[in-house]
Amino acid sequence: MHIHDLITDSASLANLCHRLSQSAYITVDTEFMRENSYWPELCLIQIADDNEAAAIDPKAPDLDLGPLLDLLVDNEDVLKVFHAGGQDIEIIYNMTGRTPHPLFDTQVAAMALGLGEQIGYSNLVETYLGIAVDKGARFTDWSRRPLDARQIDYAIGDVTHLAAIFPKMLDKLRKTGRGAWLDQEMERIADTENYRNDPELAWQRVRIQGRKPEVLGRLKALARWREIEAQNKDLPRGRIVKDETLADLALSPPRKQADLAKVRGLSAGWAGNEIGARLIAALDGAKPLSAAEMPARDDKKPGLGKDGALVADLLKLLLKIRARDIDVAPKLLARSDELEALAAGQRDGLPILQGWRFEQFGRDALALVEGRLGFAVKNGKLKMTRADEQ
Repeated sequence: MHIHDLITDSASLANLCHRLSQSAYITVDTEFMRENSYWPELCLIQIADDNEAAAIDPKAPDLDLGPLLDLLVDNEDVLKVFHAGGQDIEIIYNMTGRTPHPLFDTQVAAMALGLGEQIGYSNLVETYLGIAVDKGARFTDWSRRPLDARQIDYAIGDVTHLAAIFPKMLDKLRKTGRGAWLDQEMERIADTENYRNDPELAWQRVRIQGRKPEVLGRLKALARWREIEAQNKDLPRGRIVKDETLADLALSPPRKQADLAKVRGLSAGWAGNEIGARLIAALDGAKPLSAAEMPARDDKKPGLGKDGALVADLLKLLLKIRARDIDVAPKLLARSDELEALAAGQRDGLPILQGWRFEQFGRDALALVEGRLGFAVKNGKLKMTRADEQ
């Protein structure tokens, strides 16, 4: 494989992207910093196919990233391969308002191949290539220039290894007939809604005691205010106000701005400055959370009941057994909320009752709920047993 020098000029990048656009797939990775900012600071982009690989410096003066972004989000003929690509995809979404498509995530694919729910990149490389990844540059400051040769080699290794791993994974998926299992998961990862930081929904990230609509309405208003402040100032949310302080303010709102001086976690200066005034304005404009927005209770889903909760527990046991038998990550087969819905009597719209999930798990799950399937211990192992076998 040909490894290019660090690309810093527009002509070289355009030529690289033209060649890569002829490939069936490319592997993509990024290096970024976000410890001190709201928006991730893109510091390096690595890209490869089975013939060549390069690192691209997005900080290079006058570098036109247009051809690269076109390749990533406009070219539907080239598959984009990531490993645990959520944050890489978020960066591309922030730059373009779109996500790479079509895409393939090797961490998700590993779930269908019995490698666990969140296999790390280093373990994936060792499993497929027998190579121990040099982790020495992991915690480097990627924003500093110049980058040294070790840093660049480390970064490019992420995509060259991935370019060697992907065909092996694809071959195994084809042989096991599990490639189609992943189509829905990959489309879900590519959904732009996953990467849109909507201030109206920011309150859902904050933990708070209590379920009063008035309290949650204040939390929604405060979280929206903080999200906008963080975006405008390009600072992490916690640098504006920490979650626990936001929750305290929602539970015990100050009556006037001067009272902010007494709030633990806020600077005394907020009692008289502009940001404090905007906080109070957000509180003053808060409305009780609507019934449609109220979160479901964590303890019991509506309609589940005590017996239903026990049935859900049996379904979770069945899921563990089935996942073990077919050597797949349980999370790929079913989610807990789907099992609870099935136990509560829901049948429509559940992924586990559709397509390959029904064939691999849903049929047995339905049989368990309807009394046609049970459990037995055979040779020291827990097995599923049908009613006519008992």
